[in-house]
Amino acid sequence: MKRSFNSSWVAALLIVLFILFAFQNYGYSQDKAQKIDEFMQIYHDYGLFNGTVMVAEGGKVIYKKGFGLADMEWNIPNKPDTKFRIGSITKQFTSMLILQLVAEGKVKLDGKLSDYLPYYRKDTGEKVTVHQLLSHTSGIPSYTSLPKFMEDVSRNPYPVDVFIKKFCSGDLEFEPGSKFVYNNSGYFLLGAIIEEVTGKKYEEVLKGRILEPLGMKNTGYDHSKTVINNRAAGYEKTFDGYVNSPYLDMSLPYSAGALYSTVEDLYVWDQALYTEKLLSKEMKELMFKPHHTSSDGQGYGYGWGIREREIPDSKEKTTSISHGGGINGFSTLIERLVDYKHLIVLFNNTGGAPLGSMSTGIINILFNNPYTPPKRSIAEKIYKTILEKDVDAAIKQYHELKKEHEKDYDFRPTELNRLGYQLLRENKIIKDAIEIFKLNVEVHPKYANGYDSLAEAYMDKGDKQLAIKNYAKSLELDPNNRNAVEMLNRLFKEK
Repeated sequence: MKRSFNSSWVAALLIVLFILFAFQNYGYSQDKAQKIDEFMQIYHDYGLFNGTVMVAEGGKVIYKKGFGLADMEWNIPNKPDTKFRIGSITKQFTSMLILQLVAEGKVKLDGKLSDYLPYYRKDTGEKVTVHQLLSHTSGIPSYTSLPKFMEDVSRNPYPVDVFIKKFCSGDLEFEPGSKFVYNNSGYFLLGAIIEEVTGKKYEEVLKGRILEPLGMKNTGYDHSKTVINNRAAGYEKTFDGYVNSPYLDMSLPYSAGALYSTVEDLYVWDQALYTEKLLSKEMKELMFKPHHTSSDGQGYGYGWGIREREIPDSKEKTTSISHGGGINGFSTLIERLVDYKHLIVLFNNTGGAPLGSMSTGIINILFNNPYTPPKRSIAEKIYKTILEKDVDAAIKQYHELKKEHEKDYDFRPTELNRLGYQLLRENKIIKDAIEIFKLNVEVHPKYANGYDSLAEAYMDKGDKQLAIKNYAKSLELDPNNRNAVEMLNRLFKEK
């Protein structure tokens, strides 16, 4: 005898199972959100993070929160809708605009720079392609690497063409296409190409082609004179507290780094990149294809870094597409694990911050694995000892803490380098700065920048022979150190 099939009963069972599954997933997400919150709170408590964070799992936002203050003078807190300067995250928007123009036949990836900017120097412009500008393989010197560029130039406004002729037209550093060197000049030039091809300002094209279609109402070109609601102020953290970051005229970062946004708007941007609303699948593949991969496995597409991340507690790997940004008073990071539709966005408004370590910790939490908690600053610890006692006592304390509490403090070479510059620039204690830089190269003998910093301190002291010796050592460890080359040339001319 056949049993009757009760479809209503089956439907009810499916609904109950669906509800149980949904609540279970909700519980998992809530647990992860709590862990992320605890993790980020430690970073904030240690003075390592002051900003906003957004985390999406499987395309759904599970956590967003602000830490610390957007404006320290008015005691205004950071919130998820606080607007931050995003620095070089701007580059992915510029590459999107270029690829849209490529798709429309208005720009060619193999087109020469001179084809689009007739005022650019011909000998270089006829060698460099749009592809090479996008992939940082052009060989054109980066204007932000020019000696004393930030000190002498960064406060002055420039029209696009004037700036290009003056600061983005240096002799090629290598044959175009032969190697990768990260380059702000290339993306500045891409912005100029966008303007020449469309006949409109870069920010108008950005607004019409990306921001308005996606509804990104809290993203735009950050003009200092414009009143922008909920805009965070930029600060620099020193060992004596926070100071306002140096003024930067926003005509200089331009299409390489002049945008502001919110973590919420970058979620909208992330979700759009899974669709073909802005760009076809074929063109997006070009954007996210590594056109150069370094020995450490880090690749670069068009405006994005691409690498394979190991999935915690697994032999498998997943594709990470990310980019960071750094601009006066701000550091930013967007990381997308596209196979899982996970997203991490971190904005900080107190200068440099270990955002990569934060993102790694959050990824571990998303995969239900233990994370490494942050460490306290060893530089801040021994700085207090220098002020209260002397530099010898601080160096002794450094060695003792490294021996007994290495897990509790951050002993990376950048810590001592920061401390050295605090003493050199802010406190004007050259002899103490030299001792800290000497300690750095002693404990980190392969750290090229440590020797460069020590050489600079010797320069300030007037000891040219030791300056030459340490610049030479820095150049030996890092042949791409342009500052060392410039300083050695200058010192040998003065001899």
